[in-house]
Amino acid sequence: MLNKLCMYLERPEVYKESKVNFWDDEYISKQLLKAHLDVDFEGASRSLDFINDSVDWIVKVASPDKYPNLIDLGCGPGLYAERFAQKGYKVTGMDFSKRSINYAQSRNEKKNLNITYLFQSYLNMNYSEEFDIATLIYCDYGALSTKDRSILMENIYKSLKSGGKLILDVFTVNKYNDFKEVRTWEINENGGFWSNERYVCLQNNCKYSDYNTLEQTLVITEGNENVFYIWNKYFSKDSFFAEIKDIGFKSIEIFNNVKGEAYSDDSMTMCIVLQK
Repeated sequence: MLNKLCMYLERPEVYKESKVNFWDDEYISKQLLKAHLDVDFEGASRSLDFINDSVDWIVKVASPDKYPNLIDLGCGPGLYAERFAQKGYKVTGMDFSKRSINYAQSRNEKKNLNITYLFQSYLNMNYSEEFDIATLIYCDYGALSTKDRSILMENIYKSLKSGGKLILDVFTVNKYNDFKEVRTWEINENGGFWSNERYVCLQNNCKYSDYNTLEQTLVITEGNENVFYIWNKYFSKDSFFAEIKDIGFKSIEIFNNVKGEAYSDDSMTMCIVLQK
């Protein structure tokens, strides 16, 4: 057991993938959905006030009369997608969590909104000039590996019509600088987020070069061990521009966040509006 623990707690190579996709685990996905829907918790989704302000700003940046077809990538349970539809967009929501998509679809049926939800990885989408606007919100972009970020940006660019816009946000290097390397552990006697059984949780937060971080979580139950990796890549304006320079976007605007606040050098997030 000691050898196993040592192996699990080693610093992995950058962008190593978890063996278990926790967003589709039968138990963990329930807890993740609860976190998304908790209006007082911003660990999975932003607050409802922020979301409403964000949608209002996006309508100003790309109004539904000029940019009618919208794809919301990583849409989760549809918090943004519903509000986009209510503003007049024809919305496609895409997410790789079956539970979140099922929840969003059930809401859509009750509210009779103009939304198509797809259970699919945006790394595998294959559209050609179908959408007027794409959104990728809450720093999902930086959770991907360098290779997958490139694949995603190519997919999005191909999916947009000429003149179409992509709105996304990323964490900045300021947040990387604030990130602390710590190790913690706890015993959850009655279960918790990671398991409904009694379990021990060992958390290891690691900083890597080139502005990458890892939140590594080892979950040990009576009969099983799982390790989960959550990666983040942090950007400056220059590093983001350098990463996307060959994609082909013509116009770039930078803001503090997805509410459209003016960009400042001390911001923890950065919102980018790109135009094809």
